[in-house]
Amino acid sequence: MYTRRHSRLHEQILLSTPFQLISGTILIIASTVVPRWGFDFWKRIDSNSLNTLLGVLFAFCLVTSLLRKLLRYPGAQSAAYVLPTTTIVFGFLISVYLLNRIEYSVQGLILGATVTLFWCYVGYFLGHRYRKQRFAIIPFGEALELTESHGTELVFLKIPDLGKERYDGVVADLRSENLTPEWEKFLAKCTLSRIPVYHTKQIMESLSGRVKINHLSENELGTLLPSIFYERLKRLIDFSAAFVLIPLFLPVMIIVSICIRLETAGSPIFSQRRMGFRGKPFTVYKFRTMFMESRGKGFTEGANDPRITKVGKILRRYRIDEIPQLFNVLIGNMSFIGPRPESMDLSEWYERDVPFFAYRHVVRPGISGWAQVEQGYAAEVDGMKVKLEYDFFYIKRFSLWLDILIFFKTLKTIFSGFGSR
Repeated sequence: MYTRRHSRLHEQILLSTPFQLISGTILIIASTVVPRWGFDFWKRIDSNSLNTLLGVLFAFCLVTSLLRKLLRYPGAQSAAYVLPTTTIVFGFLISVYLLNRIEYSVQGLILGATVTLFWCYVGYFLGHRYRKQRFAIIPFGEALELTESHGTELVFLKIPDLGKERYDGVVADLRSENLTPEWEKFLAKCTLSRIPVYHTKQIMESLSGRVKINHLSENELGTLLPSIFYERLKRLIDFSAAFVLIPLFLPVMIIVSICIRLETAGSPIFSQRRMGFRGKPFTVYKFRTMFMESRGKGFTEGANDPRITKVGKILRRYRIDEIPQLFNVLIGNMSFIGPRPESMDLSEWYERDVPFFAYRHVVRPGISGWAQVEQGYAAEVDGMKVKLEYDFFYIKRFSLWLDILIFFKTLKTIFSGFGSR
C-alpha cells in the first residue's frame, strides 16, 4: 500500500488555518492592547479598547477566511487581493461602529489593520513558497492534454508507482480505453491509501476556469443548477447596492452625458434589446459611444473602429459606458456579476452554432463576469465557445466567493482597460 506523502511537518503547521488564526490573534493582542494595559489586560481593559479588540479580531478572521476562499480559484494566486480585501472588511467594521455609535479606538483599528495586512502577506508568501500543488498524471487519453498553470506541477508517470515522491493527488482519464488493468489496480491502491484520484475533467476545470461543453450530458446539466438560496441573496445584495450607488453616480452620469452631447448630436443613452434571465428579452442601457448614424455589425471591430467617438473610446476603455446599467440591476433585469447579455441577433446566431448556449441564461446576466475578467471581449463563434466555457464554470461554481473574486478582477480590468473594444 502507498502512503500519502505530505510536506515536512513544519510546513504543514505553518500553512494550516488554525496556526495562522491563533498566531495572528496573539500578534494582534500583543500589538494593540498589551503595550497599553500589560499582559494582564483583561483585568483593566476599558470598553473602548475591548470593542476595538473584538472588532479587529473578527475582521482578521474574516479577512483570512475570505482570502483562503478566493485563492482556491484559478488565476487568483495574487498578493494584490490582500490589500483590497483588508480595506473592505475594516471599512465595513468602521461603518458598523459609526452606525451603532459604538466607542472604538482609531489607533487600535489602524494597528489591527496593519497587523492583519502584514500577517496575510506573510501567509500568502509562505503558501506561494511551499504550497505548490503537485499531481501525478497517468499518461493516457485526455490526461496528455494537461499543462502546468497557476503554480501547479504535473508529473507524468511512466510506471504505475509513485516512488518516494510527494503528490497531492493522481489524475487519470478514467474513460480512456488505454487504461490497463495494471493502472486500474494502481488507482485502487491510491484510493485505499487515501491519495485522491481525480478525473482529468476535474483538474482541467480547476486549472483553466472553464467547463468544456463538447460532451455535456443530461446529468452534467443537472449539476450546473445554481443555488436558489444564493440567487435570492444575491438579488437582495444587487438591489441594495444599486439603490445606494445610483445617487452617488448621478453627478458622473450628468457630466458624461454633457460630454457626449458636446461631441455629437443625439441622445447620450444607447438602448438595445438583449437576451436576459431565463431567456426573457429586456432593454439594456449604456452611454452611447458611437456616432448616431453608425450602422453595421452587432459588435465592434476593435479599438480603432471608426464608428466610435473620441469620448466613446475613453468610456469603453474604463467601462464608464456601463454605468447606466445600474438601473437594469435595480429593476432586476441584470446583476452586478454574471454572464454578459448578448443582443438578440447575436444570441440567435450563437444558439444556431454553439451547443447549450441558451443554458447561460439560467442566472441573471451581469455588468461584469468571469469570462470578461479572464478572456476579455469575444464576438466570433470560436471565441464565444471559449466564453461559454467560462460562463458554465461560473454557473457551476456560483457562490459569493467567486463573485468577490470577479469584483476584484473587475477593478483591475477597469484600471488596465483589459479586453475593451
